[in-house]
Amino acid sequence: MTTAFKSLNNNDITTTRTLLHEAIPITGAITSGTYAEENIKTFSHGMFQSVYDYPYLSSSANHIFDITCGFHSGSALSGSQGNETTQVAKKINIYNQMAQTLVGYDTGSNIRLFDQDGDLGSGAKLDEAVFLNFGRLLTKDEIKKESFTVVFATGSSPSSSFLGAHLKTISDYGAATSYRTNSPAGEYGILYSSSADVGASTAGVGLIYYQAGIVVLTASVFRSAPADAAAGAGTHSAPGMEFGPLQTEHFDSSSIEAVLTASTIDNFATGVRNRLYSVQFNNTTELNSTIYFCRMNHNDFNYSSNPTYLSQSTIRVKEETLDNPVSYATTIGLYSSDNALLACAKLSEPLKKDPNTELTIRVRLDY
Repeated sequence: MTTAFKSLNNNDITTTRTLLHEAIPITGAITSGTYAEENIKTFSHGMFQSVYDYPYLSSSANHIFDITCGFHSGSALSGSQGNETTQVAKKINIYNQMAQTLVGYDTGSNIRLFDQDGDLGSGAKLDEAVFLNFGRLLTKDEIKKESFTVVFATGSSPSSSFLGAHLKTISDYGAATSYRTNSPAGEYGILYSSSADVGASTAGVGLIYYQAGIVVLTASVFRSAPADAAAGAGTHSAPGMEFGPLQTEHFDSSSIEAVLTASTIDNFATGVRNRLYSVQFNNTTELNSTIYFCRMNHNDFNYSSNPTYLSQSTIRVKEETLDNPVSYATTIGLYSSDNALLACAKLSEPLKKDPNTELTIRVRLDY
């Protein structure tokens, strides 16, 4: 039992912050067929699909991400397009839910729209969007800036052979120094199809919210040809982003606008999954530490309070009566102001302490 205590002052305590990163690779094989879609969970509400790294009924399955889509009520897609209007209300609700969480409200209490260049001004908006919501198990505290890359397969039938398909890469180029902070969900970056497009106000094809772990892609990246831009959608295709015809078993139309309105959210998510070639990013774990420098001056802790330290009033570790007292430090205890033990640190080996030596032991608490 400790009977002598030494107080720590401000000079003995400091704090540090360390960011740990882990590479997360997700292959298109997982999202489009490795487990015959037994790792894809659909729900009766039909508002999103969940992707797992293993058949989701297995106890070892881990949630990777959710995928859904939606559009703004002011989008041309929210109006009637013949009889091809499926789950329109749900798609509008999904867009509004994501927007109010990630973009927030303006001064008139109206939900802001996803902004192409992130300035929330009057520039181009992302009226129709695909949402990828990554699991916290993968993103940890946040996605590392300028580490995110998603690759989609293009062409008329990408699902039949990824290896033979053309690929389009989308990444948060330059985000380490140009990320935005005007979101209620934290920091976010602009997604571009090329590093040459960084800074161009009309070149962004999506947004990535680092702390929320959510990726927002404009649906126009899946347009089959530049001519589709005349279909009346609110988003606009960036140069070089045309994705080839969507006439596959997953996308049954060459117009992304028709797909968004005529398909259910589940069918649309299946089409996007089967064009997903890979996703790569680094997650971030924020490790906060408090460091205590426990200093033993030459006249401190030279005696032990252990009852076995003495034998008939004689110090056991002294060979001669006139020798200096000596002790061995084995444990550091951190106590509250009322002497209640809060933390205990064990040394790897005992350290000899006598009036001729001083020790400084560094104790770190991580949280």
